[in-house]
Formats: sequence, structure tokens, C-alpha cells
Amino acid sequence: MDVFVAGGCSWDAIVYLDTFPERTETHFARDFQETLGSSGSGKALNLGQLGVDTRFHAMIGDDRYGEAIRERFEAEPVAFEADIDPNGTERHVNLMNDAGERISIFVVTPTQEPDIGYERLEQWVGEADLLVVNPVNYTRPLLDIAAERATPVWADIHDYDGDDPYFDDFIEAADYLFLSGESIGDPEAFMRKRIDAGAQLAVCTHGSDGATAVTVDGRYFEVPAAEFDMVDTNGAGDAFFAGYLYGHRQGLSVETNLRLGTLAGGLAVSSWELAHPELSPDRLADEYERRYGAPLTERQ
Repeated sequence: MDVFVAGGCSWDAIVYLDTFPERTETHFARDFQETLGSSGSGKALNLGQLGVDTRFHAMIGDDRYGEAIRERFEAEPVAFEADIDPNGTERHVNLMNDAGERISIFVVTPTQEPDIGYERLEQWVGEADLLVVNPVNYTRPLLDIAAERATPVWADIHDYDGDDPYFDDFIEAADYLFLSGESIGDPEAFMRKRIDAGAQLAVCTHGSDGATAVTVDGRYFEVPAAEFDMVDTNGAGDAFFAGYLYGHRQGLSVETNLRLGTLAGGLAVSSWELAHPELSPDRLADEYERRYGAPLTERQ
């Protein structure tokens, strides 16, 4: 197994509006869908389609939404494993406007300390080349297991604001740390602080402004976003993460990996899904050559 992805799975209702409501009155949706959601799902789908041998574990309910999630992963190149959450399958209602902005409403929240056996998960952490951990409470014990097994930790702390203690364990355990610049005041200063604390890499996404990174030797990288026609911005950050990780596993440069991340994220944005249905190593390489005028090779 190349990658073990832990945590972050839901069944979402997505409501598309021209603008967000400003008054309490009847509104009509421009479009609507119910589909697989959350950050672990997005990363696993994108990694699987990029040919990375991926196992994904999540908590789901013993309900029709959990069954829908199982059926979805049966059709995907991902080994999906689940434990049952007594609260039921995590569910969100996402309101999306024409600018791609999102209001997420959590209508079913996961059990914070589920009664599950960690023996299987410990084995999978040890078997994987790396652990991708999403900031879901039940995944915290996996951080110590990864340290014991010397399994590198890739963590995504999403729109961390620089202060929320909920994320501290994930931040401190991360060898490779990813975040969004949406809520943090000075992302470069934060990334440099994490490198000084021992992280190998820190990456920050900035939406339409691209992405930045700080490496273990203190170098700072910045790439612009790739332009794609926007259909649905859900999953863009997870697709970026997967694109970067894919390039990293090919031995490509940090700048190239950032570009691959923006391309995978852009492809996701141009589809209704968390991962573009046509995403593949060949499609990503074709997009790279078309946009940057050079073939994607291990020498970059």
C-alpha cells in the first residue's frame, strides 16, 4: 500500500444558488445534487484515479447514506474500509453561490470518541509508505502510531486560523503540512515556524491566487492558480493535495508538484465531483504540457 488516508467522509446535499439569501423568504435553487463529500473522500478519490495504491478508512452510519458511500467506493480504485458511527453517517448541506463560495451546514455530526478497535488501523499505518490524516477526532491516536512506526504524516488542517487548539496535535505531528490561507493572518510566517519546528514541508493554498510552499531548507515557492471554467469548488483543496502528493511520489520538484496540485484542483473545480471523472496520470501530464509548454518528467 502506498498511502493510507484516515478520516473525513460524509454524504452531502449541495444547493446551488446565484447569490446567498439575505432575507427569510422563499428561494429557488439553480441546481441541486446529493453526493459523496468531505476531505478524506476527496483525497482518496483523486489519489486512486492518479494510480496511487490507496486505502481509505472512515466512520459511516448503518443507514442508507452509509450504503450509498460504500456503493460509490466499490466503483472507484480505492480500498475503502469503514467502522460504524452510532450517530449515523455524517451529513452536510452546502450552499454554493455563483462565485464558488460555500456555506456548510453540518446536519449530522460524527461521534467524537467512537468505540472502535485500532488494531487494523495500526497495521495499515505500518504498512503504508505514508499516512494522510484529516483533522477528525478519532484519527488522533494514529499520530502516535505513525511516530512509532516511522510512517511520515501528511496532514491537512484546512482553514486553520492560527489559534484553534483542536488542530495542535495534527500540526505538531505533521511531517508534511497543508492548509488554506483563508483564515490565517500570515501564512508564510506560520509555515516557516513549522519548518523550524521540524516539518519537512509546509504548503498553503490561496484559491484563485495559487499556492505557496516553504521547504526544509527554508526556500519559498509560489505558483499561480491554473485557470479552469468553474462548475463546483467543492473538493478543490483535496484535489490539490492529491496532485502535489502524486508528483512528490514521482520524485518531481516542489515547483512542479505545486503546479500539479493546481492542475488537479482546477480539474476538480471544472466538474461536479470531488475528483474530475477523467483525472488520470495521462490527463494530468497532458494538462501540464499544454499549460507549461514542457513534458512532465522526473528531471523537473
